[in-house]
Amino acid sequence: MENNKNGITVVVPVYNVKPYLERCVDSLLAQTAKNLEIILVDDGSTDGSGDICDRYAGREGRIRVHHKENGGLTSAWKAGVELAGGAYVGFVDSDDWVDPDMYERMGELARREDADLVVCGLVFDFEDPKIPRREEISNFKREVYDRKALEELFPVLINDGYFFGRTLQPARVTKLFRRELLLDNMKYCQNEVALGEDMQITFPVLLDTRKLCVIPGFYPYHYWINAKSITGKYDGAYMEKVRLLSGRLDAISREKGVYDFGPQIRNDFLSMTVLAVKNEIYRNYRAGRKAVTANVAAVCESPDVREALEHHTMDKLSFSIRIYLWLMRKGHYNLCYWLVLVFFKVNYYLGREYKRQ
Repeated sequence: MENNKNGITVVVPVYNVKPYLERCVDSLLAQTAKNLEIILVDDGSTDGSGDICDRYAGREGRIRVHHKENGGLTSAWKAGVELAGGAYVGFVDSDDWVDPDMYERMGELARREDADLVVCGLVFDFEDPKIPRREEISNFKREVYDRKALEELFPVLINDGYFFGRTLQPARVTKLFRRELLLDNMKYCQNEVALGEDMQITFPVLLDTRKLCVIPGFYPYHYWINAKSITGKYDGAYMEKVRLLSGRLDAISREKGVYDFGPQIRNDFLSMTVLAVKNEIYRNYRAGRKAVTANVAAVCESPDVREALEHHTMDKLSFSIRIYLWLMRKGHYNLCYWLVLVFFKVNYYLGREYKRQ
């Protein structure tokens, strides 16, 4: 849109989300922000989602549609950014929705402060009404950070000593980005990364950011978790996905060269490895205890995990996490197995497992 050069573009990757797509797009059309452009990127949908996109574009001038071959989530949002006409870019995943004032508030703050990045929070909304909603936002303590203040966060940006202690909540959907920073940093985003892929863009963008603004207590983004998401399925490649993401973060840290994030990345890797162990046990328990504990042993005894277990610098861990890491380090895999099945199962139904990574 030629008249949107000072406005906001919202990029929506779309892939086989027919039951949820209209809810998502309608929430964007209800935005109170002016000069809002919506780009729907159909990533090779086969369920009719692409046709829904075309129908919206046919009757609503703010919407453009881009159809492409299936290439995954990262490839889809990257394609949308290339087409964006706005000075700022936001993202909404097509099974989620947003409150009407999300982009008005974020856009006004971005323009008033000439910010490179604006951050809000999100709400986890569960299809199962028995699971309570939960709010999440980045762990920033101030509302405005100039470059000096941002650099003071670097020692705790990826890990602050707690388990999964990310000061930066990496979800791209809770951010409004200056478009130029996205374009400059998309080279770091590999389409093959399929776990925590948002970190590939939010991490390098923040390292280039001159001013960041936070809207505290503002949770306009609704992240939908349906019954299928809760029950999930076993992912035998989970640990390799963890390694791929950590490798990307290491590469970004080295290339940017603004701070040594190596120890924090190792801590984050170990936190994700714990989730990989839990994935192996909780989601694959039907394979039998012997098979599962053998797989857990293969994870825990690999050189990179051994190094992380021995040399991590997380000094603010809860007692339960300390015990669990000790069991992993000492090879008590049967105890790991039973603890996950008995105790961690509760966390799935309390919504504690759905932090974006």
